[in-house]
Amino acid sequence: MSSIRLENLSKVYSGPGGDIVAVNDVNIDIEDGEFIVLVGPSGSGKSTILRMIAGLETVTDGRILIDDEDITDRKPKNRDIAMVFQNYSLYPHLTARKNMSFGLKMRGELSSEEIDERVENAASIMSITDLLDKMPDELSGGQKQRIALGRAIVRDPQAFLMDEPLSNLDAKLRTQMRTEIQLLQNDLDVTTIYVTHDQTEAMTMGDRIAILDGGELQQMATPLEAYYKPNNRFVAGFIGSPSMNFIDVNVDQSGELSLEHEAFSYETSPRIRDAVDSAIDRMILGIRPEDIEVADESTENTIEVTVDVIEPLGKEQMIYFSLDGETYTGSVSGHRNIPEGGTVHLRFPTERVHLFDHDTSESILNCVLPEEDEAQQFNAAAGEGATS
Repeated sequence: MSSIRLENLSKVYSGPGGDIVAVNDVNIDIEDGEFIVLVGPSGSGKSTILRMIAGLETVTDGRILIDDEDITDRKPKNRDIAMVFQNYSLYPHLTARKNMSFGLKMRGELSSEEIDERVENAASIMSITDLLDKMPDELSGGQKQRIALGRAIVRDPQAFLMDEPLSNLDAKLRTQMRTEIQLLQNDLDVTTIYVTHDQTEAMTMGDRIAILDGGELQQMATPLEAYYKPNNRFVAGFIGSPSMNFIDVNVDQSGELSLEHEAFSYETSPRIRDAVDSAIDRMILGIRPEDIEVADESTENTIEVTVDVIEPLGKEQMIYFSLDGETYTGSVSGHRNIPEGGTVHLRFPTERVHLFDHDTSESILNCVLPEEDEAQQFNAAAGEGATS
């Protein structure tokens, strides 16, 4: 087990059309035994970072340290890291047993008996003992991935690197393998860096997630921190499915601050007013679909909308509505009777909204977590008691 630190890590590809910055000044500290997920859209730099850690890509600038030892220029075979690839990378002419033992034999550091023992132990951990004498073309996709994971385990490395290892599996098997990889990492307690473009995998698997876009680190946080306290609009929109709604609003500071839109006027709470600078005249209001409430009647801060489309999903239903030509999404109880094409009153609770700078997209204010709301109510009650 080892800690891993990326210091000002950059990767620039030079070509006839000019330089392409794949990774730009990324800093990440990974603790011993931690499961870190690098997540982002295609081209965000996540796989490039993984390949630089493995030594498969040279580093343009910055350093990679394992247990405070600089390995930036060390050859891949000397980094004591095991990598699991997206396409399994099994030798088609070797049995599963020989695929798992091949790397150990090439190193020449262990006897045949020691190698066999490691393979058997890894096969037992992955429940693939009965597959060891089969050829790759006799195995299913899930079985091949287990063999690939077993090959990594026998290395007994300082760290596991996993590059979208589940993307070739069907949805049901992906869910099963997600659980198996989490249990495996918990049992082995080996530092693991996992790359995916799937934010559901990131949210469910990582101790912390590093959200990347355009080669730059947008936020490093626990899954819940990234969900409830995003640093910027990109993180807020990327983490969570369906995505957060974003509504451009003007800021009216002539009286008590209000947010103005062609379709509504939104009266703010003291919490919002305290967060908004007096010089701001435009913002982006964000609210997650599940935080939108359906009101029985028109009251303050309700918005009357026409429901364009309804998607029933059982315990919940997704409703799609338009404001000034833009389509937005709400998630409401599946028991509520909302007719398609009907009119409803929606409420954006002030404690659930997010606010972002219109120009920089940086977060100005995030929603209040339930426990924070309870703490605020307790403190307010305590203050009233002290003054009574």
